[in-house]
Order: sequence, then C-alpha cells, then structure tokens
Amino acid sequence: MTTTDMPKSGFAAALRRLPSAQKPAKGAPAYSRFVNRKAGGYLAAAAFVLKATPNQVTAVSALFTFAGIAAVATATPSWALGIAVSLALVVGYALDSADGQLARLRRTGSVAGEWLDHVIDSAKIATLHLAVLVCAFRFFDLPSGFLLVPLGYAAVETVMFFAMILNDQLRRGRNSGSGTPAPAAGSPSILRSLLVLPTDYGVLCLAFLLLGSPMAFSLLYGALFLLNTAFLAAALPKWFGDMARLDRTAADQER
Repeated sequence: MTTTDMPKSGFAAALRRLPSAQKPAKGAPAYSRFVNRKAGGYLAAAAFVLKATPNQVTAVSALFTFAGIAAVATATPSWALGIAVSLALVVGYALDSADGQLARLRRTGSVAGEWLDHVIDSAKIATLHLAVLVCAFRFFDLPSGFLLVPLGYAAVETVMFFAMILNDQLRRGRNSGSGTPAPAAGSPSILRSLLVLPTDYGVLCLAFLLLGSPMAFSLLYGALFLLNTAFLAAALPKWFGDMARLDRTAADQER
C-alpha cells in the first residue's frame, strides 16, 4: 500500500490504529510516557483527519514552543504569564509527540522530517534556558549567582539531548551495518519512569506555572537543574560502556 492510497478513516479509527504505530516507551520519563504520548496521539489523530503532514504539525509545535520561550524572555513575570507560558510549552510538547505518531500513522516517515524535528528540539532546549537567564537578569530580585543556573542547565540538557540522539543513531547504524536486528524492547519499568521524572521536559514545562513567584520558580528550577546534572553524571559512563560493548560485539562478529 502506498501513502497515497491509504484508506480514509475518521478520528476514532485513527486512534485505534495508533498503538501499532507507537515507538517503544522503554526508558521514557513518566510525563512523556503517560501524559504527553497520549495527548500527542489525540492530536495526531486529529491531524490525520485534517490531512495535515507531519512537517506541518512540527511547524505548529515550534510556533507554540517558541512563543512561550519568547514570552519568558520579554514579559514581566506574573501568575497569568506563567500559566500562558506553561500552556504554550505543554501544547508544543504534545505536538512534538504528535508529528512522529502522525508520520507512522500515515506511513510517511522521512529522514528530512526526523532532521527537522531534532533541529527544532535542540533549538528549544538551548533557547528555553537562555530565556530564563534573560528573565532572571531583567526581573528577578535574586543574587547574581543564580544567573549561572540557567547557563549550566542549558549545557547539561544540550549534552544530554545530543548524547541520547547519538546513542540511538550509533546503535541503529551498528545494528544495520552488522545485519543484527535491534534488540527487542523489554517491558518498560514504571518505577524507572518515575525515578527519571525530573529529567522530563514536560516537568520543566509545568515548572513555569510558578513564574509568578520568582523565589518559588527559582527553587524548583534550581532543583531540576541539580537533579538533571546528577542524572547526566551517572548516565554518561553507562552510555560510554554501552558504546564500548557495541564495539566488542562488532569485533567478535568479525573474527
């Protein structure tokens, strides 16, 4: 079946087909796994009915996300602003999940679409924390040392995002090059999803609900930064070990 002769189906039918078009949830933090993926599924089904393309959904996701980021950097913090920013980021994140689900639903996944998605993700990760830096400098009555927190957070999340993407790409490249099928995803652990919740981008989106109270926001934001730093410090040696095992496996197969 080609992408152009796919049978027409409505919203409910698209929702029913989504489970077979999902990526494995193993290792995903709880908000992304249980909330964002489901919200993205509803949006993907709606986009499917509207005959939208995955790249169009990606563009709308970017519009919501960067509108929220711009508001953080330019508007005076308030409870209303915090709600608006959090809502914009949450919707943008759900649409970020929807574009991939829509691509699999329509069977129109592409390298160009994956590239666009990753580039926008990397841009939002860096600029969101830079927006917090600008906001804190302009509006927060806090010690100047706090300005180092968003700078550090941007560095930590940039390294984490790049490493996770690189892990996936190197595994796929090694498996395809050796002709070895990718290992089957095990049963995802709910406990692990909860333990890594502080690393979830969705939790960071919700943290902006406290933007009306600079002290409360800075405390939560700082705590998330420390937890993400600790996670990255623990994860990097493990990921390096995973890559080393791929090398050893490849060497064993060549003997």
